[in-house]
Amino acid sequence: MTEQPQQLIIHGTTIAGQRFRPSDWAERLAGVMSQFRPAGSLGGHLTYSPYVVPRLIDGVRCVVVDARLRELEPLAWKFVVGFAKDNQLKMSGVDED
Repeated sequence: MTEQPQQLIIHGTTIAGQRFRPSDWAERLAGVMSQFRPAGSLGGHLTYSPYVVPRLIDGVRCVVVDARLRELEPLAWKFVVGFAKDNQLKMSGVDED
């Protein structure tokens, strides 16, 4: 039986309930993080990291962050969590600290 990786989901909704703008924020954040990949994996010119992926969840733009990023690249983890906190975005899943 394969265990699913734990994930942090950054929702495109603020704590105050407003939709976060710009509308392509999730793709931008995932694009910035595209260089963080598993050792030995090849990423094409226009591919996202498997650790930070934009998704549409229940009609809301989100970014799904694999919790393994915390151990592999602590500064990258700190960056994505800091982005969410600075913009007061809702988060769910694993503990972000």
